[in-house]
Amino acid sequence: MAASSHSNMDMAVSFAGILNEKHCPEHLQVLKTFTTALRDKEYRDSVEEEAFSSLLKLLCRLCDDLQTVSDEGQSLLQLQLMADCFRAQRNACVQSTRNQGVMRKLGFIEVSLQAQSLLLNSNLECRYEPLRCGIQFLGNLAVGNQMCKDDIWQQSFPNHLLVNDEKTVNYTSMVLHTCLDEAKVEELSKSQNIQVALRVMELCRTQPDLDWTVLIATQHFLKSSALVESTYSGMSHRERVTLLELILAQLKEEGSENCGIPASVARFLAASFQNGCGAVLTLAIGSTSSDEEALTVMGLLDVLCEMTSDLGQFMFLQDHPDLVVTTVELLEQVHAIGKTSKNVFSSSQNFSTLTGDGTSPSHSPVISFKAHLIRLIGNLCHSNPSNQNKVRELDGIPLILDNCNIDSNNPFIGQWAIFAIRNLLEHNRQNQELVATLERQGSADYSALRELGYMVEEREGSLLLKPVRKDS
Repeated sequence: MAASSHSNMDMAVSFAGILNEKHCPEHLQVLKTFTTALRDKEYRDSVEEEAFSSLLKLLCRLCDDLQTVSDEGQSLLQLQLMADCFRAQRNACVQSTRNQGVMRKLGFIEVSLQAQSLLLNSNLECRYEPLRCGIQFLGNLAVGNQMCKDDIWQQSFPNHLLVNDEKTVNYTSMVLHTCLDEAKVEELSKSQNIQVALRVMELCRTQPDLDWTVLIATQHFLKSSALVESTYSGMSHRERVTLLELILAQLKEEGSENCGIPASVARFLAASFQNGCGAVLTLAIGSTSSDEEALTVMGLLDVLCEMTSDLGQFMFLQDHPDLVVTTVELLEQVHAIGKTSKNVFSSSQNFSTLTGDGTSPSHSPVISFKAHLIRLIGNLCHSNPSNQNKVRELDGIPLILDNCNIDSNNPFIGQWAIFAIRNLLEHNRQNQELVATLERQGSADYSALRELGYMVEEREGSLLLKPVRKDS
C-alpha cells in the first residue's frame, strides 16, 4: 500500500508539471508510464481521485490548445498527448466499477465527447489515433455500467459512424452495441434519430466484415417492429435487400422459435410483399430500372418462405389477409407472361449454367422466382383447408401442375410443385376430386410428375402422390 501511495504522489507531481509547463516529449513519456501502470489491477484500484482530476484537466487543456495551435509539429505532439490521455482513461476503466464511477462523476464523458468532436471537425492528418482511443475509452466506461451507458447515450448520438475510417466506425459500433437496450432502440425508430439506424444498415451492406454493425442489426434492430418499419420506409432497394438478407440469416441460424423477430415484423413484411410484388412483372419488357425493386420482392418472398416453412411462431401468416390469393395470382401472371413470348419468365433448358448443387449462379432477380412462389403456396396450404380451397377456387391446382416441368431458370421447381400438390390434396376431398377429374379428362399433363419420379394414385377414394417404382 505504501508503494502505491508513493506512486500516486509521484504521478500527482508529474501531472502538475504537465499542466503548468509548455508541452514537450517528456510529458508524453509521463503519460505512457501512467498508461502502462494502469494495466495492473492493484495499481488501477489504488489510483486516487486527484490523479484522475489532473488527467481531466490535462485533457481540457489539450482541447483548448488544439483549437489555437498553428505549428504542425506542435499539433502532432498535442494529438499524441491526447491519444495517451485516452489510453490512460481506457485502461483505468477495465474491470473497475469504482474508476468508472469516479470518471463519470468528474465529467470525463462530456469532455471526452467534446475532444472527439474537435477531432472529427479538424483536418489534422493524425487525428484518427486519438479519436479511436477516445471511442475505446467510452466503450470500456460503458461496459457493465448502466449509468455510464445512459450518460454516453444522452450526451451524443454516434455521428462517428459517418467517418471515413474503418477502425473508428468499428469502435463506434462497439460502443453503440454496448449502450443499446430496448428503450434506446425505440428512440432510434423516431424520425429525428432514424439516420443512425439507416447508417448502421448501410454499413451492414457496404462493410459486411464489421461484426458490430451486424450484431446491432440482428440482436437489437430486428427485434423492434417500429424500427424495422421506419428503416425499411427510408431505405433504398439495395439497403432493403441487405435488411432482408439479415432477417433470412437470423431465421436460418436461430430457427423461428428463437430468432427474436416479433410477429408484427412478419405481418409488415407480408404486407410489403403484397403491395410491391407487381414490380417484377415489368422485367418481362426488359426494364432494368426495376431490377433492384424486383430483388427486394424476391428477398421478401424468400423471408416469407422461411417463416412459413414449419409449424413455428410465424404460421399465423397462413391466415394473413389474401396472402395466398396474392401469391397464386402473381404465379398465374408470371406463368402466362412467360408463355406469351420469350422473356425472363419463360422456361429454359439451359442447364450448362447450373452449378454443382443444381442452383444457378445468375444474379437475375427472377431466378427461382416461380419456384419460390410455389413453395410459399405449399407452405400456406399445409394443414390449412381454407387456403387449400382458395387455391382450388383460383384454378391454382392445374397452374401448379403445369409447372412440374424441369426449368433451368427455376431449379427444383418440380420438387416444390410436388410438395405443394401434396399439401393441397392432404385431407381435402374436393381438391382430390378435381385432380382425379383433370386426370380422366386429360386436362393435366402428368408426364412431368412421372419424370420426377411421382405418380397420382387413387386409393380408397383418395388421391395420393407416391413415388414411381423403378421397375414400372
